[in-house]
Amino acid sequence: MKKSSLIGIIDYGMGNLRSVSKAIECLGGRVYVGSNPKKLSCASKLILPGVGAFGDGMRELRKRGLISVIRKAQAERKMTLGICLGLQLFFERSEESPKVKGLGLWKGSVVRFPRNKRKNLRIPHMGWNKVEKVKPNPLLSGIKNESYFYFVHSYYAKPKDHRLMVSKTRYGVSFPSVLALDHLYAVQFHPEKSQAQGLQILKNFIKL
Repeated sequence: MKKSSLIGIIDYGMGNLRSVSKAIECLGGRVYVGSNPKKLSCASKLILPGVGAFGDGMRELRKRGLISVIRKAQAERKMTLGICLGLQLFFERSEESPKVKGLGLWKGSVVRFPRNKRKNLRIPHMGWNKVEKVKPNPLLSGIKNESYFYFVHSYYAKPKDHRLMVSKTRYGVSFPSVLALDHLYAVQFHPEKSQAQGLQILKNFIKL
C-alpha cells in the first residue's frame, strides 16, 4: 500500500461503506475499508462515514480501538473527512446521547431540529436540499452555489468556532452543512448519494 495514494474508510459498523468506497474507486482513488489500525495508518487520508445514533457510534469506535487511530491521524494533520454522523462525532457532545463524549476534534455540540408544526417540517430531515456557500473552500471547488445534496438526519452541529462554517442549509433553522478547518473537513449530507455534485465533493477531497 502506498501511503501517498490510499484513502482509508473507517469501518465501525455504522456507515454506508460500500457506496462511499465505490464512489471513491469510480473517481480513481485507491481505498481500504476496514478497522485494522495498521492498515488505516497506511492511508494518506481518512473518511469517517456514519449512519445512526451518536452514542452507538462512539461506543463502536471505542470497542474497535479506532479512537486512538483518529487521534493519531489528527496529530499527524492527516486530511480527514466526516460524513453525516461522522461530522457529528467530530464534536464534543450531542443531545442525542447526553452522557456520551464525542471525539472533541471541534468545540461545540450537536442538537436536535426543533419541531415546527406551522411549517409542517418532518424530522428527520430527509431528501434533497440546497447548500449555500458561506466562504470559498477547496472542498466545494466546481460546485455551484445553492446546489442540491441529499440529507438524512435529525440532528445538526452548532460549532463554537464560526470559522468552521463553509456552507449552510435551511430546514426550519439554518445549520452548517459543510465545515472545514485546516486538515479536517465534514459534510452533513451524503455525497455518495448526491449524484454528480456529490462525486465532485469526493473528487475534491481526493485532490486535497
